[in-house]
Amino acid sequence: MDMVALRPYQQEAVTRVVRHFRDSSEPAVVVLPTGSGKSLVIAELARLARGRVLVLAHVRELVEQNHAKYEAYGLRADIFSAGLGRRESERQVVFGSVQSVVNHPGAFADGAFTLLVIDECHRVPPDVADSERKPAKPSSYRRVIDHLRAANPNLKVLGLTATPYRLGQGFIYYRHYHGMVCGPESSFFRACVFEQPLRVMVRQGYLAEPKRIDATLAMYDFSRLEPKRGGRFAEEELNRVVQGNRATPRIVDDVLMHARARQGVMIFAATVAHAEEIVGYLPGDTTALITGTTSGDERERLISAFKTGALKYLVNVSVLTTGFDAPHVDLIAILRPTESVGLYQQIAGRGLRLAANKHDCLILDYAGNPWDLYAPEISTPKPPGDSEPVQVECPQCGFANIFWGKRDGELVIEHYGRRCQGLVDAHGAHVSGEVAASGESVHQCDFRFRYKVCDQCGAENDIAARRCHGCQALMVDADDKLRDALRLRDARVLRVSGMTLEETVNGRGLRRLKITHHDEEGATLEEWFAMETPAQRRVFHAAFLRYHMRAPGLDWRPSSIDEVLEQQYRLRAADFVIGRRVGRYWQVRDKLFDYEGRYRTADSAG
Repeated sequence: MDMVALRPYQQEAVTRVVRHFRDSSEPAVVVLPTGSGKSLVIAELARLARGRVLVLAHVRELVEQNHAKYEAYGLRADIFSAGLGRRESERQVVFGSVQSVVNHPGAFADGAFTLLVIDECHRVPPDVADSERKPAKPSSYRRVIDHLRAANPNLKVLGLTATPYRLGQGFIYYRHYHGMVCGPESSFFRACVFEQPLRVMVRQGYLAEPKRIDATLAMYDFSRLEPKRGGRFAEEELNRVVQGNRATPRIVDDVLMHARARQGVMIFAATVAHAEEIVGYLPGDTTALITGTTSGDERERLISAFKTGALKYLVNVSVLTTGFDAPHVDLIAILRPTESVGLYQQIAGRGLRLAANKHDCLILDYAGNPWDLYAPEISTPKPPGDSEPVQVECPQCGFANIFWGKRDGELVIEHYGRRCQGLVDAHGAHVSGEVAASGESVHQCDFRFRYKVCDQCGAENDIAARRCHGCQALMVDADDKLRDALRLRDARVLRVSGMTLEETVNGRGLRRLKITHHDEEGATLEEWFAMETPAQRRVFHAAFLRYHMRAPGLDWRPSSIDEVLEQQYRLRAADFVIGRRVGRYWQVRDKLFDYEGRYRTADSAG
């Protein structure tokens, strides 16, 4: 039989998966960009497997594509997909659609499967309980997994995807072989065992170069839209922006101008009504529209016409982001907001495959999407404002974290990281590679950039923790702390509106750093620090600097009052400051940072 030669990165992915499953049954993930040949990796793994293999996908196009690549080896496999009109499950390897498999578990009752492969595995939901702690209904994927595990508790589960994150959840796996924690510890997929970056694929000539052009003359303003629960935009809100928008004709004219020398054009619209309006401005004889209500036969006919060149423009609404393969596409027009970098990458990925007479893929963005096609997802939501990914080295284990933050040139002046994401061994040394992926004797570094201290045992906890991870005591709620302070006759509570720093002298004429916390009513609380000796500077760092740094964890230890004043832009004010009267003076006793409680002013907490 004719063997298919794998590219080096495809072979490396296969090797990493085999090594992982040789010693572990933890579910694993392989990340390969759109157009990188996931089907070949799946085919090779299925060929090497010693037992039975089930390969799942969510659409029939992927089932058919993966099956075809496997049979290119000269091997035979079954297909279990109602959409393809086949329900076969007898051979060693079966390619199936998840809905067809979950609806017919009896067809998979005989013969234990040893390997389950899930294509586009970012679609596997976490199956967590809701906010009222009700049990979550298992997803179709989890029901299939549970069914197969009942017959074989050591079932190996492998997911493949180009975008390993879910909206509102972040990364779908817990550990990465680069030696970092990415997703929640409760993630179903435990480790990413191999990843091929998109930038490397483009540089090595395996994918077409994406060339992004942000619209300047005409574009939509989606900036005021608020995602609904689940992170997606409501259709009625999208329609308010795009329906009858005077920018639409100019945008389509701009697309047509850029499309003159292009082969295939895909246009991503915000809503069905928006898509129908767009189609009205395009050449009718070379344009098609596909939506969620387009019948299967009609959809197949239109896609076939587009792939053969009979149609040049294909307009769609959220239906061709995955499982669609038309290598000649060399222009992507985005006329909708994308809720995540994952969705943006999926859309752009439709145009990155190589094809004859294709040198690059033009990506026209008319919606002001903020995502960088090459940048990874960051597990926490992007804060308001002009934040960007910044690198912050952990002072404890040395791992280079990527957090949202801000720069002043090359200097990181602010970041929003809470805990180091590095993986370390029992001695606290950073680990990577197969050791990190295996999870054996490794744990997340315990250094916290931002934290709150337990009043009972002094342990540092996440700023949102409700119970201390050290002694398990309930943490004092911030609102309770404010109310308790306001009940005291000798307490002063400020909701801080600003903080000023200045040099002053004490009664003996010695230089001191004076820090004044202000509220909106003009009340103040003050602190003084001396910085002449190393011991005084250590006190300043421990009592003030480590709490007030906008970029905590960075190695900034000012040696003088002048240096603090010159670089005070690196400091942040507290949200609340609590003071107690000591004789004739007020002394700062407590500060609240990253406050997320209900009180707008200090008095309202009383």
